[in-house]
Amino acid sequence: MPPLPPSSRGFLKLRSPHHTSRLLTPAPQCLAQAAAQQQRRTRATAAEEHSGEYDRTPKFDSPFKSKEANPTTNIPSFKNYMSKRPETSNKLFQYFMVGGMGLLSAAGAKATVQDFLVNMSASADVLAQAKVEIDLGQIPEGKNVIIKWRGKPVFIRHRTADEIKEAEGEKWEQLRDPQPDSERVKKPEWLIMLGVCTHLGCVPIGEAGDFGGWFCPCHGSHYDVSGRVRKGPAPLNLEIPMYDFPEEEKVIIG
Repeated sequence: MPPLPPSSRGFLKLRSPHHTSRLLTPAPQCLAQAAAQQQRRTRATAAEEHSGEYDRTPKFDSPFKSKEANPTTNIPSFKNYMSKRPETSNKLFQYFMVGGMGLLSAAGAKATVQDFLVNMSASADVLAQAKVEIDLGQIPEGKNVIIKWRGKPVFIRHRTADEIKEAEGEKWEQLRDPQPDSERVKKPEWLIMLGVCTHLGCVPIGEAGDFGGWFCPCHGSHYDVSGRVRKGPAPLNLEIPMYDFPEEEKVIIG
């Protein structure tokens, strides 16, 4: 039988050299020593944990760590893509391209705005109707003339002295649409107004009605010699257009 290793010195000897198959049982003092040693280890571990010396932070080393210190800060080389010409020539070409594109953009914007304004402006026939010049010397005193302006009839009345006196002497404050005669004419002898009834757009008849001015036969509105509504459903006086007297016997409407 071979000799026992040194670690087994604390075990009991066999009863008989023939009983080699039986297990070796540890001695009681060995068991006590092992238990005491285990208690000391437990106490030391607890003391380290309470004192804070025990580091609980897990440590992990990535297997994919690069061998280089800072691989992301390395700048690749672009020398193969750089121009061989000097830097000044490249800047001149860039300035030329930027200036050329700016001029083309400005020309395109100008053309676009110009076309838009041309399309939005009035046509030649509309401009021709925008203003109408009338020779007042052909209209006798006490007569009416109807002309067409912007698709609407315009009444031009050469009033007599009696009509002017009657229009100015009327108590306009009590009318439905109060307005003095001086606000409706620039020259007392010439009354210029739109020939459209303010009720439903009918054309009144001149020198008719209860007040010697105009009468709308459609719904019965009466206007005086100043074109102010005096009777009927019309709510307002006949409208006065924009006009001016460039000469003594000429008027431009519009």
